[in-house]
Amino acid sequence: MPGLKQSMRSFSSSMEHGLDRIGRPLKPFISCIARFLIVATFLEDALRLSYQWEEQRTFMENRRGISPNFAQAFLLGNVVMMMLGSLMIIFRKRQGMGACMLMVVVISQAVGYGLIFDVAFFLRNLSVLGGLTMVISDGLVQHRQVMFGALPQISENDKRRYFQLSGRLLLVLLFLGTAFHGQWTIARGIVSVLNFLACIMVAVGFKAKYSAVFLVLFLSVSNVLINNFWTIRNNQFRRDFLKFDFFQTLSTIGGFLLLASVGPGGYSFDEKKKAF
Repeated sequence: MPGLKQSMRSFSSSMEHGLDRIGRPLKPFISCIARFLIVATFLEDALRLSYQWEEQRTFMENRRGISPNFAQAFLLGNVVMMMLGSLMIIFRKRQGMGACMLMVVVISQAVGYGLIFDVAFFLRNLSVLGGLTMVISDGLVQHRQVMFGALPQISENDKRRYFQLSGRLLLVLLFLGTAFHGQWTIARGIVSVLNFLACIMVAVGFKAKYSAVFLVLFLSVSNVLINNFWTIRNNQFRRDFLKFDFFQTLSTIGGFLLLASVGPGGYSFDEKKKAF
């Protein structure tokens, strides 16, 4: 047993060094790529709403029973907030405010389109919110504020830790939404177990960066293979559905990538180990 444990540690250490060596040239660009991926679904949705304005307005009026003026205001508000919030995150200008704007969009669309009780949609959106939460945590300046010179408030560092913990927990919810769909095979069972272990490691912050990298690679491959909307020609509904899932998965990939870049935060096993 001690020999097996030592072998596992040696294998884990060699994998970590290998990933560090491969990722070192990309490190300066990872945060920028992650931010773009996180907002990709919002940029695509803003363009889609602009191109399909009349269809969306008609849907809101006829299917959701919303007045014409409110439908117009709802769609316009969503487009403006998605574009503005996305640009704020990409260029790191008041990115916390930008992330909050996009969170409002996620919640308002879930309610406005009547999808809030769709479990798979709900969990997928929570995962997207996890990526936005990671953006907020990354934007917090690490310094302590003191009120009346004596009573300490929650420091920016503590706020960042809470946001990082919340972001990690929300990101992994994407896998709950897909766990019970489709046929089960031996190969899928093995992959699901690996994903489950990686999700647990991300949630508790143990080897979180490397687990996040694994989930980025898995989601990237599965997203291209499963949500390949560009291959659909004769079914517009199916194409739009896959396109929606594709870009939302990109946002979750961006969240995991940002986690791999900035780390799991103070409330994690990785950080606690450094303290001892």
